[in-house]
Amino acid sequence: MGGSSARRQRPSRPQVLFALLLLPLFCPALGQPVRYSIPEELDRGSVVGNLAKDLGLSVLEVSARKLRVSAEKLHFSVDSESGDLLVKDRIDREQICKGRRRCELQLEAVLENPLNIFHVVVEIEDINDHAPQFPKDEINLEISESVSPGARTILESANDPDIGVNSLSKYQLSPNEYFSLLVKDNPDGGTYPELELQKMLDREAESTHHLVLTAVDGGDPPRSGTTQLRIRVVDANDNPPVFSQEVYRVRLREDLPPGSTVLRLKAVDQDEGVNAEFTYSFLGVANKAHHEFSLDPITGDIITLLPLDFEEVERYTIGVEAKDRGSLSSQCKLIIEVLDENDNRPEIIITSLSDQILEDSPSGTVVALFKVRDRDSGENAEVTCSLSGNNPFKIHSSSNNYYKLVTDSTLDREQTPGYNVTITATDRGKPPLSSSKTITLNVADVNDNAPVFQQQAYLINVLENNQPGTSITQVRAWDPDVGSNGLVSYSIIASDLEPKTLSSFVSVNQDSGVVYAQRAFDHEQLRSFQLTLQARDHGSPALSANVSMRVLVGDRNDNAPRVLYPTLEPDGSALFDMVPRAAEPGYLVTKVVAVDADSGHNAWLSYHVLQASDPGLFSLGLRTGEVRTARALADRDSARQRLLVAVRDGGQPPLSATATLHLIFADSLQEVLPDLRDDPLPADPQSELQFYLVVALALVSVLFLFVVILALAFRLRQSHGAARSGCFQSGLCCRTKPGVSLNYSEGTLPYSYNLYVASNCQKTSQFLTLTPEMVPPRDLCTEASVAESVTEENKVVSDSIASTHQAPPNTDWRFSQAQRPGTSGSQNGDETGTWPNNQFDTEMLQAMILASASEAADGSSTLGGGAGTMGLSARYGPQFTLQHVPDYRQNVYIPGSNATLTNAAGKRDGKAPAGGNGNKKKSGKKEKK
Repeated sequence: MGGSSARRQRPSRPQVLFALLLLPLFCPALGQPVRYSIPEELDRGSVVGNLAKDLGLSVLEVSARKLRVSAEKLHFSVDSESGDLLVKDRIDREQICKGRRRCELQLEAVLENPLNIFHVVVEIEDINDHAPQFPKDEINLEISESVSPGARTILESANDPDIGVNSLSKYQLSPNEYFSLLVKDNPDGGTYPELELQKMLDREAESTHHLVLTAVDGGDPPRSGTTQLRIRVVDANDNPPVFSQEVYRVRLREDLPPGSTVLRLKAVDQDEGVNAEFTYSFLGVANKAHHEFSLDPITGDIITLLPLDFEEVERYTIGVEAKDRGSLSSQCKLIIEVLDENDNRPEIIITSLSDQILEDSPSGTVVALFKVRDRDSGENAEVTCSLSGNNPFKIHSSSNNYYKLVTDSTLDREQTPGYNVTITATDRGKPPLSSSKTITLNVADVNDNAPVFQQQAYLINVLENNQPGTSITQVRAWDPDVGSNGLVSYSIIASDLEPKTLSSFVSVNQDSGVVYAQRAFDHEQLRSFQLTLQARDHGSPALSANVSMRVLVGDRNDNAPRVLYPTLEPDGSALFDMVPRAAEPGYLVTKVVAVDADSGHNAWLSYHVLQASDPGLFSLGLRTGEVRTARALADRDSARQRLLVAVRDGGQPPLSATATLHLIFADSLQEVLPDLRDDPLPADPQSELQFYLVVALALVSVLFLFVVILALAFRLRQSHGAARSGCFQSGLCCRTKPGVSLNYSEGTLPYSYNLYVASNCQKTSQFLTLTPEMVPPRDLCTEASVAESVTEENKVVSDSIASTHQAPPNTDWRFSQAQRPGTSGSQNGDETGTWPNNQFDTEMLQAMILASASEAADGSSTLGGGAGTMGLSARYGPQFTLQHVPDYRQNVYIPGSNATLTNAAGKRDGKAPAGGNGNKKKSGKKEKK
């Protein structure tokens, strides 16, 4: 009842005692611990004190710096919001501090960011939570009836774990007439009861006495415990055994082996006979001492049963009783002190450890807190700490065996990502003992390395007409950092292209660094462009590196040659060139002018005659495109001639274009017009021969075949004949609607011409019309044929021209320093396939156009034009300027060098004879007379 009542009235709030009023405010600065005092058995969650306030911290710093407490057995915790020190677990003073009068719990208050530690001492005050308790519920005594009044018998003491006023205070004995109770002090500071006889006992009157012995403590309210005394009266034995000493003191080394004799007790009984026989026994021995020591009841020898441990028990106090057969006894005290030996190695306890250490941490940064404990005492407990190995750390001693592990130099994660630090603690015992503990410290990455490209600059070659979206190259950058600091992304930050159009040309994958072409490049529009790529990591702040990339767009043969002369007039009419009848061999009749938008070998042009009215009458410069007379005009030669010229480039496969030249031998324009109106061009003998050969082959085939398919072969022959009728050799046609179809192809751009010539065909005055006809582009390196038909007075003549084949160019096409490449070649060019001299290049063509335009503007130009302009004044009026002719100089490729066409203008060295040589005439519409 008393125990439960005392527990209910326990204080509900902790009582905080400060040694000095203002001392806790300065504890962190002075290095003194913060002290608190609380009663034991406080409820969980009870407030011990405001630790944050006593440490001089604000409420915000409690959570920001992660205030916590550390101890071997944590009975307390810190409220992260208020900084109060709270009771976390049940605190039993008697269990924690055993029999020590001063019970203190050592705590460490740990702060992070930066790491720091403060010492906290919580004193546990005793409360009256234990009642006195006797070792036995019943004590049996035997007292001889011959014992005189005043005789005393020592009783077993009660045990009360509480201390101070709450400890055992007094003993009480139930009322009786024979016995009284005395309380004596023990040498170790305790008390024990003695039973004193008040008057003589009479066994015959009363052989047994039953008493109640009560032990009461000094608590408020007090607690008590009882035991039953059963006293049996026996016959007289009036002398008890007596020990030679009241207190025996012994000192033992803790390394004393089990089975060693500690002490032999000696007692003497003055009685004789059986009354003088007595035995030894422990009196009220604690359980631990009962297990560690044994007492021989006859000899009184005390022997160790287990190894002694100074760290567990420093001192044993044992009561020994000598009791004879007459129940007379005496007691003595045995005090055994254990001497310390250096038998415990130092312990290293890590109280705080940083998981990651930033590699840019300055020297002196605290990375770990640890303490060292040695359970020995004296010099055996004095410990020194050291680090093994070569590492950038050192130890700083704090207080109360606390140490800090701090950085001693700068760290570099790229060189050493982590350290295994071994801490060794050694005591000063003889011999010294030591222990080691290895901790792993990882160095956290800091974004201190910028990405590095594998190359200092990139030069990329891409052929034009590439597929959009294809990869042209890949850039790589390496960053030695890890995580997001080493994650590299790529981007294009600058270019010589227009910023608005950059994304439509190229893009880069930000993760892989692959550069993609977003469109098909055109070498003729864009030869090269410059990019600046950046590699940027994802650190904070981010670091980056730039690299330049030059993209060269290579040429493909994707542009067919373009014929600049001859071409159609804006009204669709065709041109013709007049040749003096007295022209000598080698006379420059005209020149086919063509250009190619490609460059290099793809723009190397050659000229070939596909069809000619008289193949032996004219010669064509392979590289110059110049048409010259091969011989003098004979009487049998027709006055009207037509040349079909193919212009091929040097690409693989080659592309080509065709041009049709209409040549008329005459000395004046008046002489030309009647011939164009009245006289049809003669049929080509070569075409007639080919036609008859075809007919002959058909007849042979008909004879060889069966008679059954004779009708079928005849129909095929008729169809074949009809397909070849209707056109005359020179390209001038007389029909119900007179017209001639000219096939002309320039790469992918078709060109057609209209030639209007007055004619009297079909008994009426009509115009001969050269109508445009779209011809699909084809490779003129293969066989090309032109079929023409002339119909006059129900006479059909088929004219077929055999195909011509281009010979492969000379493989040794290198040229000397004096030879200069041109757009269309030179007048004096070599006809063997080597590169000709630069005489008729683009500048010459432009100069001729300007000259012609100047003549037309001055009104000095005649219908026939001058001899030196190749008839261009008749074609181009004053409105035609240089902007109508593209500049293809940059596209001319000089093998073996990077040079392009220069602005050096060539001079024509041909001499035109008198009579308007080389004049160009345009056939126009003529009104009926």
